[in-house]
Amino acid sequence: MEQVISPYILAIIAAWVLAHIIKYGIAWLKGKQLDLTHQLFISGGMPSSHAATSVAVWTVVLLKEGYRSAIFGLATLVVLIVCYDAVKVRRSVGEQGNAIQEIIKKTNIKVNVPRSAQGHTPLEVIAGSLLGCVIGVLVFVFTK
Repeated sequence: MEQVISPYILAIIAAWVLAHIIKYGIAWLKGKQLDLTHQLFISGGMPSSHAATSVAVWTVVLLKEGYRSAIFGLATLVVLIVCYDAVKVRRSVGEQGNAIQEIIKKTNIKVNVPRSAQGHTPLEVIAGSLLGCVIGVLVFVFTK
């Protein structure tokens, strides 16, 4: 019987959904005001959904195609870029955005305060990566 959905796409969807459910749960436990739409598309937070989704599909590629395949090499490159970007680039941009917001507020400049998107801490990326590995293995096992 033909699979209805690609295991690669299934891994991505499952990792994204589960990472955001976990983010929602953590926000709830911390007593934050919950907004489902915001929580589904929030930037930053524990765990990294970027890391979870990229590592989940990477894991499925590894298990289905093998570590010597060209697609595994490409998937590895994408995971490294995504995780580096989440911790180094996006985190730095978020910190700069926060500083700009503070300057605007303190100087009373008449400009719109820009949104500041947050990146991830290394721990958030590690947690997302571990979540992605688990989801990737589960997707592999259940879509054989």
